Amino acid sequence: MDESSLEAAFIPALHKPTALLPIAKHRTSILYLVETFPVTIVVGQTGSGKSTQIPQFLENAGWCTDGKVIGVTQPRRVAAITVAMRVAEEFGCEVGKEVGYSIRFEDATSSSTRIKFLTDGMLIREALVDPLLSRYSVIMVDEAHERSISSDILLGLLKKIRKKRPDLRIIISSATLQAEDFRSFFSGPKGEAAPDDTHIDDIASIISLEGRTYPIDILYLDSPAEDYLEKAVSTVFKIHENEPNGDVLVFLTGRDEIEQAVQAVSEWSTKLPPGSQSILPLPLYAGLSADQQMYVFEEAPENFRKVIFSTNISEASVTIDGIVYVVDSGFVKLRAYNPKTGIESLTATPVSKASAAQRAGRAGRTRPGKCFRLYTEEAYQSLPDANVPEIQRSNLAPFILQLKALGIDNVLRFDFLTSPPAELMTRALELLYSLGALDDYAKLTKPLGMRMAELAVEPMMAKTLLSASSFGCLSEILTIAAMTSLGGSVWIQHEGEKKKTESAKRKFSVEEGDHLTLLNVYQAFVTKGRREARFCHENLLNFRAMSQAVSIRAQLKRYLERFGIKVEESLASPSASTANKAEQIRRCLTAGYFAHAARMQPDGTFRNVSGTTVLHAHPSSILFNRKADWVIFHEVMETANKTFIRDITKINKEWLLEYAPEFYKTS
Repeated sequence: MDESSLEAAFIPALHKPTALLPIAKHRTSILYLVETFPVTIVVGQTGSGKSTQIPQFLENAGWCTDGKVIGVTQPRRVAAITVAMRVAEEFGCEVGKEVGYSIRFEDATSSSTRIKFLTDGMLIREALVDPLLSRYSVIMVDEAHERSISSDILLGLLKKIRKKRPDLRIIISSATLQAEDFRSFFSGPKGEAAPDDTHIDDIASIISLEGRTYPIDILYLDSPAEDYLEKAVSTVFKIHENEPNGDVLVFLTGRDEIEQAVQAVSEWSTKLPPGSQSILPLPLYAGLSADQQMYVFEEAPENFRKVIFSTNISEASVTIDGIVYVVDSGFVKLRAYNPKTGIESLTATPVSKASAAQRAGRAGRTRPGKCFRLYTEEAYQSLPDANVPEIQRSNLAPFILQLKALGIDNVLRFDFLTSPPAELMTRALELLYSLGALDDYAKLTKPLGMRMAELAVEPMMAKTLLSASSFGCLSEILTIAAMTSLGGSVWIQHEGEKKKTESAKRKFSVEEGDHLTLLNVYQAFVTKGRREARFCHENLLNFRAMSQAVSIRAQLKRYLERFGIKVEESLASPSASTANKAEQIRRCLTAGYFAHAARMQPDGTFRNVSGTTVLHAHPSSILFNRKADWVIFHEVMETANKTFIRDITKINKEWLLEYAPEFYKTS
């Protein structure tokens, strides 16, 4: 018997046999409820198999006849991809055939796709083209209890669509606490309780699946940690030295922290005695490419313990097998939008009790586990029960633009699961008006407002792109839009080589700021880097990120061509062309980003226009420690003690008055 046939006879067990998942025994009742009721709310812990199995039950039961599709939405891109990959494997097809996914700037579906995983935002975009989502027979909104803005708005839309499409079936998967809220949202008053833990009224039924979890020991600190990052790293070492085999999952708040922690653990693990078990630290956050995210799901090599440093991505939606120990920093980065300054930032905030429970639950999936909470028990008692829904703390401009484009003119009367504060609504309408997307009657302008809604970038960048032809720099702005839409950085910084990265950047840097620098990087990449493998290596550029920028740019260009906007490609580098071209690009950026303007102070910090907020140039910016007067910036990041702005470009104050007379009045 030759090698290959022996190999073929033994397939490594990648996943649990689906018959063993807790959900298997609920198959008939789930199918009965979906058949009978327009809305089914499935309550089950992460790991019960609901995301992977329910779509397959439905497909088997014939919900995809007549070319219909089952759509499953996820709040995060990582989840949409990983769940699609898992289901495609169980289904026995390649991703993109019968089972596919669609996320912003990446569509892996085909005409044969029957089960489609997508982010909630993508499904809302599909409604722009097909307002009744007529291709779908069933739409499942997964992890709805996370209350992301997109899933909240999607539920409001589905409630509207259901009135015109009684055949549409809606499944909402949620953690326990919110199930009643979703039910009353869709059906009004509480129905009669039926036997078997299933609550039923005419419209919505609730079914509970128990997730299979083992007991988990929860351990608290006896006194508060000064620095949760240091504490997390030292806790990992203690687990490694004192606890039996099993992988570790550490919850931190963001990319910078995760990279620091991975580096600290790699350095420490080189000092382990030879022959002892070693540690494999792995990052997991949204900015990583799909391939990089997949590493965390692979089994650790022989004699290694996997330690995954993750954001709250792995709190829900994705399940990583083999985790026995969880280390919870107790913090999460949440969006916080300040309507007074118009600045939306990501701020590290203590988690809610619901999140803390989700995090701990990750330790008990395959055997009894332990959760080390890096805070005291008193601190836990004072945590809020659940996070404030995103819709109450975000910049609503992109969403109001989409609602208007969906024909929902009276956005104030839209059926929100939780109404957003009036101040946030007003601010969003003002911004959209000053960008020219809405007219004096708050109606969507044609074509500008409609096109802004269709472009897959946020409103300020959409306005910049759609103004670029009139400034004669469309090709360049397309590139800048693609470069600023990347999840991660285009630079690779190896540990301890900060100087090296700085000098690599200097080759491309343009004194006017980051946007023109990114343009230079891109143009050098497409002229040299794609053909010479050495180019990215020598210039410390991330080849993957750069290739992603090329593909995003091509998609944005297709959107513009669909609007009948012709793109004249010019590859001359902006510094070489003329100072005039660089000025046109900066003027064009001002026309979109005037609301993100700031002025440098004598002490080197920046202030926003109203002077209420102190802003610092991010160390990654070309303008870090350099002189400027007025600038516009792409985004804001907050740390515990400073507010940073990044992707910054110098502008002239007069341009603000010229391109945003409604927004800025001189006093």
